[in-house]
Amino acid sequence: MKLLLCLLSTFALWHSSFAAQPNIILIMVDDFGYECVTANGGESYQTPNIDKLAASGVRFENCHVQPLCTPTRVQLMTGRYNVRNYINFGTLLRTETTFGSLMKNAGYATGICGKWQLGGEVDSPQHFGFDESCLWQQTRRPPRYANPGLEYNGVEKDFTHGEYGPTLVNDFALTFITQNKEKPFFLYYPMILTHNPFQPTPDSPDWDPTISSENKQQSPKHFAEMTAYMDRLVGSVVTKLDELGIRDNTLLLFLGDNGTNASITSRFKGADYKGGKGSTTSHGTHVPLIASWPAVMKQGRVSADLVSSTDFLPTICVAAGVKVPEGTDGVSFLPQLKDEPGTPREWLYTWYSPRQSQDMTVREYTFDQRFKLYRTGQFYDLSTDEMEKQDIAATTLSNEAAAAKAKLQTALDHFKDARPVKLDEEFQASGKGKDKTTKKGKKKQNKAE
Repeated sequence: MKLLLCLLSTFALWHSSFAAQPNIILIMVDDFGYECVTANGGESYQTPNIDKLAASGVRFENCHVQPLCTPTRVQLMTGRYNVRNYINFGTLLRTETTFGSLMKNAGYATGICGKWQLGGEVDSPQHFGFDESCLWQQTRRPPRYANPGLEYNGVEKDFTHGEYGPTLVNDFALTFITQNKEKPFFLYYPMILTHNPFQPTPDSPDWDPTISSENKQQSPKHFAEMTAYMDRLVGSVVTKLDELGIRDNTLLLFLGDNGTNASITSRFKGADYKGGKGSTTSHGTHVPLIASWPAVMKQGRVSADLVSSTDFLPTICVAAGVKVPEGTDGVSFLPQLKDEPGTPREWLYTWYSPRQSQDMTVREYTFDQRFKLYRTGQFYDLSTDEMEKQDIAATTLSNEAAAAKAKLQTALDHFKDARPVKLDEEFQASGKGKDKTTKKGKKKQNKAE
């Protein structure tokens, strides 16, 4: 009897711990800057579902990622700066540990759906810890919107009856959530929207279900429609969580992967705001970040704390009770989600290199909410010079600016020798960014996605 009681007690403790683990959903929108969300001050688009998440969760004002999507995805999934592990556009080194692997090893059901662009091997998603996958641009690069081509667990499937890629991917997400409602799950949802080509959605007046090309019906006017459709898909995920009764204990994180496409000019806080994708100015790196977790967040809050794309892995791990790997550069922002002080960053660090084709350019810098210092010496006051047109390094600095420059220089010095020489050797051996996909539909991937 005592043995039985002991076993029952042990099971109860295990079950209690297991039940307390939150579900985690990380949604990342493609080419979607901070200025596009109405809750942030955007005036050009309708984002009611995202705004609703912000109203009841935490809206971060200073989340910065890499200026281009693959560099951001590598940092996001590994929790490490690109200086340590990035070799070329379209590649995630198979030696890296991702949040997918960490969550899977902790007993979570893991899924990924949306845009891959991190290696053409058939088993790539599973290799990096995802039980199930529904992806675009994994083994090939077919159309992504009307009549798309997708890969389901590495198996190619082409759609030819007027289907819409983002809807199909969202259907996968809803099915994954439903099938795993009884156990903790981690869903990484790097959306296909809102990347160009800017084409009609099924909600657009000029939607054409017969096209099967990314070269047709392109116009920046469709960006607003694509944003609205993306927002509706986000809303459907929240609705599904509510229907299943698991919304309260689900941590939902929403962010962009880089700034908005440069062909898009939006209205933001009463002024025009040009997209800055690919640029190291804030227009290229400043993205929305909203966190919602009803069991933990009882009312909406706004945080001015600095957040990096490397910070998501440790935040997810700590929320799930998973040990954060050694060598992680990220800092968990879970305390801020719980309305606790935490350890907010004093600066953000960036090592950015597109590594596309022959481009080996590197831009390296540190910055805080006001000042920015490049490895090459340029120093900017972002409060008065958002577009970095006036280098003040050689001017007489105020005490505040001088102190900030010294702080940022110390941070830069910390990464002076962080780049492993072997990584650039691997870049050269990789074919310098050329497409490495192996099946039908091969195309060079040396243009910025």
